[in-house]
Amino acid sequence: MDRNTFTESLTKDGFPDAVVVTREANAAMDIHSHSFEAKALILEGELQIRIGDEERTYRVGDVFHLPPDKAHSERYGPNGVTYLVGRK
Repeated sequence: MDRNTFTESLTKDGFPDAVVVTREANAAMDIHSHSFEAKALILEGELQIRIGDEERTYRVGDVFHLPPDKAHSERYGPNGVTYLVGRK
């Protein structure tokens, strides 16, 4: 998905202004959750999200969606990751 289409979908789905997040190469976040819903578009690099026993890799153009309070862990690729995220 391209950035403009993604931004339009965020607006349609009631997300406020999106922000760009960058994470460093080969870093990780242990299991955690957020009180908000998150929908993000990968702009650069890659990100692995693990929920329970399932891990999925997201690359440039991919969109990930996490409901509020969903426990997950994150790992960032060898070049880190930059994504555009809406939160509500």
